[in-house]
Amino acid sequence: MQTPDRRHFLATGALAGATTVLPSFTTLAADKSASRIKPPVLLNSHRNKLALATYSYWHFTRNKYPIEKVIDHAAEMGVEGVDVLHMQMAGEKPEYLRKLKRHAFLNGVGLVGLSIHQGFVSPDKAKRQRNIDHTIHCMELAHEMGIPCIRLNTGRWGTSKNFDHLMANRGIEPVLPGHTEDEGFKWCIDSIEKLIPVAEKLGVHMALENHWGLARTPEGLLRIAKAFDDSPWMGVLMDTGNFLEDPYKKLEMIASRTTFVQAKTYYGGGEWYTLDLDYKRIAGILRKVNYRGYISIEFEGKEDARTAVPKSVAMMREAFGG
Repeated sequence: MQTPDRRHFLATGALAGATTVLPSFTTLAADKSASRIKPPVLLNSHRNKLALATYSYWHFTRNKYPIEKVIDHAAEMGVEGVDVLHMQMAGEKPEYLRKLKRHAFLNGVGLVGLSIHQGFVSPDKAKRQRNIDHTIHCMELAHEMGIPCIRLNTGRWGTSKNFDHLMANRGIEPVLPGHTEDEGFKWCIDSIEKLIPVAEKLGVHMALENHWGLARTPEGLLRIAKAFDDSPWMGVLMDTGNFLEDPYKKLEMIASRTTFVQAKTYYGGGEWYTLDLDYKRIAGILRKVNYRGYISIEFEGKEDARTAVPKSVAMMREAFGG
């Protein structure tokens, strides 16, 4: 228990310290620019933290590559985060989610993203609602694992026979007969609108990826993103490998809204295509808009991941100052 003398000393000492360190209120009030003072932006001193996408080790083959092993690999390479592919998870039971969370913590690795699949481009209202419910479920999973961000898709028209056919057409897909692109955008925006309050409640950020469908072009992606300018819980996920023509110009168009980055590499040739990306140039694009978030490495080549992923990490460290 403090004595009266000690309390008096602490109170007067604290006040004295405050008056010697802080400017007077009247001085601040007189400075019209005081309310606009911001911390200095040291663009050249910042390095982006790296993350490792679990997808790098599992390209939708029969046997799933364990998330725990990807966490181990990240720790061994000194990569700060892991970006989890939802479809790659071994289950959804609370015990499994807590196991992943604990394993990452003990290895000094953050679980930073949950990449999920959903689609809102459908005239079937019940189908759209199922995808809304699925997204909410995945946000709850992310919240349970302490993951702050989920990947969001617009979905596709479904007029391509399969994904291989879509890739053969460079991601271009005809609109569903009897409907228009404007309808598709409305369905997507209306669906995401229902997700915003849930994202805010759970504290899980949604990042809309340039991932085919309505977000295949920067114009389409931005049309949706701009509908949520008033929400801090909606941003853009920049996938560096999903603009197949003029990638740098298109990446520049979405850079200022980017809140998460997935960076493709293609050692051994790509699973569907190969892009020769200049990551120092991409790092410069992101540096111009002061992007300070994660760079999640997505290896999508045919080389063995055991050799390709370390090379990808080295490339990103060189480009992003890691």
